[in-house]
Amino acid sequence: MADREFGFETLCLHAGQLPDSATGSRAVPIYQTTSYVFDDTDHAASLFNLQTFGNVYSRMMNPTSAVLEERLATLEGGRAGVVVGSGMAAQMVALLTLLEAGDELVSASTLYGGTYSQFDYAFRRMGINTHFVDPDDPQNFAKAITSNTKAIIPVHLFGQPANMDVILDVCEQYSLLLVEDCAQAHFAEWKGKKVGKFGIAGTFSFYPGKNLGAYGDAGAIITDDDKFAIKARKFSNHGAIKKHHHDFEGINSRLDGLQAAILSVKLIHIKDWNKKRFDIALHYNELLGDIEGVTIPQIQQDAMHVFHLYVIRVEKREELRKFFNKKGISSGIHYPNPLPYLKAYEYLNYKPADFPIAYNYKDKILSLPIYPELDYPKVKYITSTIREFFNF
Repeated sequence: MADREFGFETLCLHAGQLPDSATGSRAVPIYQTTSYVFDDTDHAASLFNLQTFGNVYSRMMNPTSAVLEERLATLEGGRAGVVVGSGMAAQMVALLTLLEAGDELVSASTLYGGTYSQFDYAFRRMGINTHFVDPDDPQNFAKAITSNTKAIIPVHLFGQPANMDVILDVCEQYSLLLVEDCAQAHFAEWKGKKVGKFGIAGTFSFYPGKNLGAYGDAGAIITDDDKFAIKARKFSNHGAIKKHHHDFEGINSRLDGLQAAILSVKLIHIKDWNKKRFDIALHYNELLGDIEGVTIPQIQQDAMHVFHLYVIRVEKREELRKFFNKKGISSGIHYPNPLPYLKAYEYLNYKPADFPIAYNYKDKILSLPIYPELDYPKVKYITSTIREFFNF
């Protein structure tokens, strides 16, 4: 690729972001939606035949959505897949299918604020309350449980599975439902078992920047519970499976056929793309591990990490980001404010001491560029820039 193809303008076209006029073009984007050229040699490309999936605007729940559900479930090892309009919708559909007024759920404080605020808005109006926990220790879930707690949501953050042994023990001890947030962890594994398979449901996002990304918003639920799958599918389609036959009130969050077709094609390549991300992350670790002042991500012994993001921790983050800008390197912060400290949740009056790990990390975390096409010379350039900044 020419240098310009790695520029920020190209990233904006891939990811739907607006260019930063203050910094202009960059040599290395923070992430790049994996490009794929569809051709006749790819057996899944036939999904793009209009005779196969019909008019995308008039047949929203079309054969390609069913094909994607089947393929996702098969690759994840689940009995059923339910595709929906976004990752946020996947979580909301799963939880509102399971919870009732008066129930409580416990969530890690590291959920994406935009997603969480939307389904919490719906929860509170249904009389469902949420409690946050610090993400450093899965045992924190147990500390937040009350007599009304019905479910917990562990987050497989940045592509690394949470410690499912501890979380499963908590669920068993308190008879809780487990809904995994797998938005950043497509096909990651804990002790050889894919995430999304440990509880009643796993929810996934296929936002364009994800390891498996559509060309717009998309999401899915994976489950082994057939009754839950049917109810979730109905809930996401106005409470109906058959048009005009509504069994209960629901929402409109169907996945259009175009996104389903794209994802079905890209699904064939996700294992290879994840492997490339992992190799890039190991290369980063090798080149950054000896720098004083830089904390690199640790891979848990029992986890298969898929590195949706490669996140380091540094004390002088903003200074390093400015240095990056001068060198043409993009970076990101995922996320600037933990959920409990967002303006939307000021009414809860949380203090820094309530979530010390999340609060401490928020001013140190920094996401470096990572995507399957990122070659080793660029990784070397990025890490050399970091070494130069720290005089190491």
